[in-house]
Amino acid sequence: MLKDLVKKCRSYRRFYGDKEITAEQLRELVDLGRLSPSGANRQPLKYIIINSREMNEKIYANIAWAGYLKDWDGPVREERPAGYIIMLRDNSINKTLTMDEGIAAQSIFLGAAEMGLGGCYIGSFKKEQIKKLLQISDNFDIALVIALGYPKEEVVLEDIREDGDVKYWRDENQVHHVPKRTLAQVIIKEI
Repeated sequence: MLKDLVKKCRSYRRFYGDKEITAEQLRELVDLGRLSPSGANRQPLKYIIINSREMNEKIYANIAWAGYLKDWDGPVREERPAGYIIMLRDNSINKTLTMDEGIAAQSIFLGAAEMGLGGCYIGSFKKEQIKKLLQISDNFDIALVIALGYPKEEVVLEDIREDGDVKYWRDENQVHHVPKRTLAQVIIKEI
């Protein structure tokens, strides 16, 4: 079951815009992040949850989508995320990037997949504009923007091609293909 959940836990970039995410769903996902392991148990991560249409649009205007899809500007208005989780690092606890961000984000994504939600980790965003928009004090840095919604697209995992190209792509039916290295390619030794 866990392997199936991990396979469902993809980066989705198009959503059913008419399906809303509740604040309770977002709180539940943040709770999974909160309960995740933390280096030295310092727990430097804090969160802002957003599910209002007005603020969703303002956040959307400050993020970038799918760098490999050069001919795509991101989802159309009707296919945009229904909510966001802004992951913050509390500088009074820890000023540097740690493993905590990835661990917490993966817990959030697994929980989202279990709820029938999908999302996208977004590391390309206008940091200062979002900080100003959300009135985030200098005590915090934005570590990650997590976009969430009910997925409207199909994402297919496939073995990486012989040329080794890792770039994801979309076919003529807008199916999103994600090349993954095979197990044999990632295990270097068995001792």
